[in-house]
Amino acid sequence: MSKYYKDEIIEGCVTGIEKYGIFVSLDEYYSGLIHISEITDSFVKDVNNFVNVGETIRVRVLDSDDDTFHVKLSIKDLNYRIEKRNNSHILETKHGFNTLESQLRSWIDEKKKEKKDKTL
Repeated sequence: MSKYYKDEIIEGCVTGIEKYGIFVSLDEYYSGLIHISEITDSFVKDVNNFVNVGETIRVRVLDSDDDTFHVKLSIKDLNYRIEKRNNSHILETKHGFNTLESQLRSWIDEKKKEKKDKTL
């Protein structure tokens, strides 16, 4: 029984880029190749213009060989880019934590008062 099926859309990580195609790791056993002819219907001058090594992309399964753990893949007519979440770092202001420090005492006193009022 095959793990990957024809026309199935799956995710994989780009592990290598050559003039003739893109290598993709699918899991700990299976890897695949997107041949240059399966990138787009247009002329592909440089495969590097489509993906980057380490990028996770969506791919369509064209064929799967369970004996060799190799899969033929395509990104033709597919929105293959996976939207990245905005994981940008919080920029520190010139005040740093000083703003929090100046408010901390009043917040603690306020919560103590609320707690005391609830127990009465």
